[in-house]
This record gives sequence, structure tokens and C-alpha cells, in this order.
Amino acid sequence: MIGFSLTEAQEALRVKAREFADREIRPRAREYDEKGIFPRDVMERAFAEGIMNESVPTQYGGPGMGNLDAAIMTEELGAACMGIGTSIMANSLALAPLILYGNDAQKEKYLRWHMREFRIAAFCLTEREAGSDAGGLRTRAERDGDYYVINGDKCFSTNGSYADIYTVFAVTAPNKGPLGVSAFIVERAMGVVPGKTEDKMGQRASNQAELHFRDVRVPAENLLGREGHGFKIAMGTLDRTRAGTAAGAVGIARRALEEATAYAAQRVQFGQPLIRNQAIQFKLADMAMKIEAARLLTWQAAWMADNDLRQGKESAMAKCFAGDVAMEVTTEAVQIFGGNGYSREYPVEKLMRDAKLMQIYEGTQEIQRLVIARELGKGR
Repeated sequence: MIGFSLTEAQEALRVKAREFADREIRPRAREYDEKGIFPRDVMERAFAEGIMNESVPTQYGGPGMGNLDAAIMTEELGAACMGIGTSIMANSLALAPLILYGNDAQKEKYLRWHMREFRIAAFCLTEREAGSDAGGLRTRAERDGDYYVINGDKCFSTNGSYADIYTVFAVTAPNKGPLGVSAFIVERAMGVVPGKTEDKMGQRASNQAELHFRDVRVPAENLLGREGHGFKIAMGTLDRTRAGTAAGAVGIARRALEEATAYAAQRVQFGQPLIRNQAIQFKLADMAMKIEAARLLTWQAAWMADNDLRQGKESAMAKCFAGDVAMEVTTEAVQIFGGNGYSREYPVEKLMRDAKLMQIYEGTQEIQRLVIARELGKGR
């Protein structure tokens, strides 16, 4: 039977996440955005309250949340500030390969290590010459006895400047294309050197950095899965985490609709509030419909992941549609605000800047459409 009601536990989680976002994130969002402040203090509070590392199983000291639980929570963080929300949720992305593909010893060591005290993790896939082409990596990992020696450079690594551990994808068999990529758990202390930090248009409270690997020696026991499984691990991870990205986009769009509706109700033009103007009413109605549709796609993808159903197509649909909705809704919100919408005195310009990145990271919209089309074409 199909149902759309949240359980009591999920509703309590939604309330908890919204209260945390209202108390800890919204008051800091503008300053952290303007100054590009990394929200370590907020992340530490999120960790203390169980709003971080949400997918770590309870047997390793984590909250043990499902994908739908995480999506509900992420929407609330995204509505407050997606830059800060991205910083919090990036830990989950980095730990997901370990949760999904790590062996018992790796999980016991690193998941429990992560839950004993506040630590930061980063996912390291993208390179300057291999963005959407994840099979075109140049970072190399060569076996040397009981170690792998990693050399190369990564970019756009969220939390990269501050991370304690990294999930790193590197080539172990150069002539095999995607089948030559492997995945590793790399500690910062092994020699990872953070480089340039990106000065971004939006989500400025999140940290995206270059990372340099120069003869970084990683124990062979830190290999995730087997050699050549890295591409599969990366794609499997992103299939699982894209619902969370979509949820963040829904949060941005929802906040923009709330702000635009409130503004239209109090802004008087031609002797009446803007919200009585049919043109504005239609804009708000279209915004609301698209947000609801994006949320349902997101919840479907998350539910399918929780039930171990194949959901690469559905997660791509959710991420692509929700990202586009966030961009469209925030643009319309700026339009409803008029000249005020273009001013940093009002929140919608920040929401619009934050929304743009939702169409880019964790796979561009073009890549999502390729995934969807290829799934549709299978068997034909």
C-alpha cells in the first residue's frame, strides 16, 4: 500500500532538524556566506545532536538513519543555508563508500573512530581533467609491498581543507579505463596536502579545495573492496546519496517560496498586496507545484534505496528535477521581490546563488539526463 505520511519518528526528526536549523544555522547564514566562513562550530553542534554522520550504523556508534530519514533532515538544513548544510552532509558522502563497501575491520576502525569524537571527512573523486568523466582519472596508486603509493591532484573536494580522512579514487591499472580505478581510505596524517580553496558564487560557507597527493603511502588494508572496483564504488555511492542532494535542493526551493509568499503578502503595489495580483498568484502556484513534485521524487528515490531496490534512474531523476526546480523557483522569487530581490539585504539572492550549485555537484544535470536516458534504453 502506498502512503505519504511520515512516521512519528520521522516527524520528530523533521522537527528536531528544523529547530536545529532555526537555532544554529539561520542566524549565522548571512555572515558565513559573506565572509566565506567554514562552519566548524555549527558542525560540532550538529555532531553532538546526532545531525551528522546520520547513516553510520548504530553498531558503530552512529544514528543509523535510513536514506529517507536523511532526506527529511537535509531538506531542513538546506532551507536554512545550503552552504552550511553541504558542510554537514559532505561527511555522509565521504563515509558512504566505507559503509556500503568496507569490510568489517575497516568499518570498526574508521566508523567508530569517526563517532567517538567530532571529525571531518571528504570525498575525493573529481579532478581538473576528469570532472563528469569519472573514468578519466589521472591520480595513480601503485602497489609497493604492504602499501599503495598515491600521486596526483584532486579538486572541488568538499571539506577538503579541514578533513581528517579522505575517500580517494585513484588509478591502479592505467590501461583499463574505469575498470582500472580503485578506492582507498586515506588519513590526512599520511601526507595529504590541501591546496587552493575555491572562491565560489554560492554556498560560500562550504569548503571546496584542491588536494595534493605526493608519494602518500597508504596501507594496503585501506583498499575498499578490490582493485578495479573504484568506479563501481563511486557510482554506487552517488546513486545512494543523490536523494540527499535532491532534498537539499527542495529545501532551498521551499525557503524561496516561503520568502516570496510572505513578501508578496505585505508588499503593496497599485493599492493592493502583490499576492492579489493574478500574475504573482500563478508564479507562486507553479513554484509550489514543482516543489511538491520534487519532494515526492526525492522521497521515492530515498525509499527505494532504503529497500535495496535498484534506483539509479530514480535518484538521477530526483537530483536533476529538484536541482532545476531550485534554480527556477529561486529565480522567480527574486523576480517577485523585484529590485529588492537583487539586493543582499534580502535572502532570495543568496538562495538563488546557492541553488545554482545544485545543478552541478554530485553529477551535472547533463550527466543525470544521460543516466536516465541510458536506463530507458536498456533492453531496446
